[in-house]
Amino acid sequence: MEKKQRVLILDKERISLKLRRMAYEIWERNADEQSIVLIGIEKGGKILADNLTELLREISPLEVTTISLQINKKEPLAATPPIACNLTGKSVIIVDDVANSGKTIIYSLQSILSYNLKKLTVAVLVDRKHKSFPISATIVGLSVSTTLQDHIEVETEGKEIMAVYLQ
Repeated sequence: MEKKQRVLILDKERISLKLRRMAYEIWERNADEQSIVLIGIEKGGKILADNLTELLREISPLEVTTISLQINKKEPLAATPPIACNLTGKSVIIVDDVANSGKTIIYSLQSILSYNLKKLTVAVLVDRKHKSFPISATIVGLSVSTTLQDHIEVETEGKEIMAVYLQ
């Protein structure tokens, strides 16, 4: 069987531009807030959330809290650790690196919706258009139409997002 070729769709420079635009969009959508909470879905979503937090602190007066959420992608109903802070009355942004079917994001709501939120937004670096679940990202770095067999790979190095590939 032939291995699919990796095609670079976002390099570090374009990722930086996308992240900055996403941060401004988060700020615009929350300009009436004093504080927001970014919940990064481990692993790639947390790295993305950390990058967005840095940018938001640089460009806006928002007080930003960033927490991580671990979801077992193979068994999403397995015990999910509770959220580390009280989200009641907060503006919350769920952050993930790639939105594929929407499954990870929808199961992350299990922990988040036990609070009475003020507002809930979804932010992703790459949004694929093959949703099996009724989830739509509000803030998107790049929207990509792919085949069901294609795979999006986000390459990270420490806390930096280095590249995004289509395979």
